[in-house]
Amino acid sequence: AYNIHVNGVLHCRVRYSQLLGLHEQLRKEYGTNVVPAFPPKKIFTLTPAEVEQRREQLEKYMQAVRQDPTLGGSETFNSFLRKAQQETQQIPTEEVVLEVLLSNGQKVKVNILTSDQTEDVLEAVASKLDLPDDLVGYFSLFLVRETKDGGFSFVRKLQEFELPYVSVTSLHNPEFQIILRKSYWDSAYDDDVMEHRVGLNLLYAQTVSDIEHGWILVNKEQHRQLKSLQEKVSKKEFIRLAQTLKYYGYLKFDPCVTDFPEKGCHVVVSAGNNELNFQVRLPNEQIKEGSFKVTRMRCWRVTSSVPMSNGPSGSSPGKSEVKLELAFEYLMSKDRLQWVTITSPQAIMLSICLQSMVDELMVKKSGGSIRKMFRRRVNGALRRSDSQQAVKSPPLLDSPDASREPMAKLSSKLTSVSLRGISHSSSANDVGANDFHGNYAFEGIGDEDL
Repeated sequence: AYNIHVNGVLHCRVRYSQLLGLHEQLRKEYGTNVVPAFPPKKIFTLTPAEVEQRREQLEKYMQAVRQDPTLGGSETFNSFLRKAQQETQQIPTEEVVLEVLLSNGQKVKVNILTSDQTEDVLEAVASKLDLPDDLVGYFSLFLVRETKDGGFSFVRKLQEFELPYVSVTSLHNPEFQIILRKSYWDSAYDDDVMEHRVGLNLLYAQTVSDIEHGWILVNKEQHRQLKSLQEKVSKKEFIRLAQTLKYYGYLKFDPCVTDFPEKGCHVVVSAGNNELNFQVRLPNEQIKEGSFKVTRMRCWRVTSSVPMSNGPSGSSPGKSEVKLELAFEYLMSKDRLQWVTITSPQAIMLSICLQSMVDELMVKKSGGSIRKMFRRRVNGALRRSDSQQAVKSPPLLDSPDASREPMAKLSSKLTSVSLRGISHSSSANDVGANDFHGNYAFEGIGDEDL
């Protein structure tokens, strides 16, 4: 069996025969010219070297399929991953009640099947709330972990290749929950959402929550004005005022470590307004703030490293702590590119945010409408519109798994983001070109942006 990890978490275990079945189905639907070559069958028992060779071949195969906009976004591929996830976690298909949080702490209970995919659950929540169909795509479901102060730490945005009920249940931890939040970055789209009562209420609840948790900065006078609007129940005016405040629409991440401006600096990163904002605590305890525009990031990557055990042989090493890093190459000035690294358990979520910002920018640049980015129902089934085909969903990732010894490991290093089991952080020179995520928005940068 092979392990497939999604965002650092075991998604499913699959056998060679299952992957071969997926390959044959893809060939049947899309033709031999589109589908990459599959590792051949072997008549005799594989040697350890051949087992590793096959694992590498399967890894490349899965990477090639996922990177192809047609194959990687196909229902055949995504349904294969969903079915495998359900079988691996041994959760039978049955009706269940799933609780989905809103930003104000309210819980929406929806009746779903354990086998319902992300879009089905999102639709069920929207239906329960009476959110109109044309506004559903402005929102997404996120997996979060409740923090000690009552806030939330974002783990990831739930994707089309997973089953939300299975994803949250298999973690066996009540701290993990699913929350509904807006899934766009440009506050201009707030106007669309505020046209409808339910959209307005959801946006208002999220804005209030972000202010209460200190994600949006408010001075005393602004706080007084906001409180007055709250008392008048002037929700639109409340949001309009909040839009003028610092960090409105940003997603705030847990404190972590960066190597900018020097190694070992503690930093709080926020994503929004097409940038990553850094609030850095320097070694002399001085706080400095700066922003990195997504349009000036030439590329980025996510890597993992596993500390080498220095304990005596025979001692119990326990489970190794996997260290995740997001590194991006940034155009500091007209002729100077520099790598900046963030070490954070939320590195993958940060990468997903960068990708979605670029997607939104590219749609706007092409003259498209963000409404077209979202799914529409066709013959009773949800499908992506054509304009979204080029927007890749977050990749499958493999991470080290302490319990994996009895089985071979399928590390699916897909799209640009790759997790590697390595003894130390890679420098830019150590990582191959396929590990980088090229930024198409960077290509349009002009002198006026510098």
